[in-house]
This record gives sequence, C-alpha cells and structure tokens, in this order.
Amino acid sequence: MPSVLPRRFLRPAVLFTGAVLIVSLAACGSSGKTSATPTPSATASAEAVAEAGVLGVRDPWVKAADEGMTAAFATLVNDGDTDITITGAATEVSPMELHEMAMADGKMVMRAKQGGVVIKARSEYKLEPGGDHLMLMDLARPVRAGDELTFTLTFADGRSQTFSAVAKPFTGAQESYAPGHGEPMPSMSASHSPAP
Repeated sequence: MPSVLPRRFLRPAVLFTGAVLIVSLAACGSSGKTSATPTPSATASAEAVAEAGVLGVRDPWVKAADEGMTAAFATLVNDGDTDITITGAATEVSPMELHEMAMADGKMVMRAKQGGVVIKARSEYKLEPGGDHLMLMDLARPVRAGDELTFTLTFADGRSQTFSAVAKPFTGAQESYAPGHGEPMPSMSASHSPAP
C-alpha cells in the first residue's frame, strides 16, 4: 500500500517541475546576451520623455462649448533656470491662438498675444478666465463636459510638449468665446481686437 501513494503524486510532480523549468528558461530570454548599454530606440524614448517635461502643467481644463470658440486654461510651472516662451498651441478639434485680455481705447479686449507667453525661470504663469488663455477657434465638433482634449505647446527654441485637459462647464467670468467673439463681452465690456 505505501507504494500506491507516491505514484499518485509522481506524475503531477514531474509535470509541475517540467513547467517550472520551461518558464525559467523562457524568462532568461532568447538572445542570450545582456547589456547595460541602452539600445538606440531606448535612448530615443528616454530623450523624448525628458523633453516632454519642458514645463509643469497643473490643473489643465477647457471650457465646454457646443460650437464656435472656447478656451483652455492651466497653471504653467517653469522649474528651470531660464525663461521659456510658448509661441504656439495646437489641438485636434480646432485651430488655436495664444490670447490675452488687455486694455485698448478704454475697453478690455481679447486679442492675440504678440511675442508668445513667457514663463520666467523658477516661476508660475496662470492661463485663466479673464486673463491670458489658449483660444480654440472655430470648433470642428462640440466640446462636452468630461471630454478629454490633447494639446501641443510649441516653444521658441523648437521644442514641443503635449498635455491633456478635461472639459468642464464654466460661467465664472461670464466670458463669451462664441461666434460673436469680435463684439464686446456682456459683463466685461471687452471685445476681440487684433494685436497691435
């Protein structure tokens, strides 16, 4: 009787040992060589990750809109030792411009920001309603609350950076990013004006 018990467990033990051996060999890799030197594609990926963080982008969001125009906002953080200038922005749902709110002829106007947006070294820069913002012009589709949009910023030195922002409803500053964009804004008496 004692010999029956080991035979019952013998076959599963052999199968289990064989499976462990196969998995161990597969984990060692098929090339048989190991290298501490990264491959060219790994190096390129690491450089892309390093360049992706030109600026910190905190709390990015987009004002939801059915049509026409809307705007994107965020706090941009420059932890570096040199100033960084944003010269352009892009998204898949519309053409974009860098905009500012400024006084012109005694009125607050919205206009393209000449020279781009400069984020000083070791500082923050707020893109916010009633101030500088990323203007989405002529929406190709509605931007609904909860939608996530991807934006690409371009910089004066030729680098670029991509970030995502979620759309949300907003009526705070009573700004009008709509087809009547060139008209004075109802509560701010502001109008769109070409940059000087």
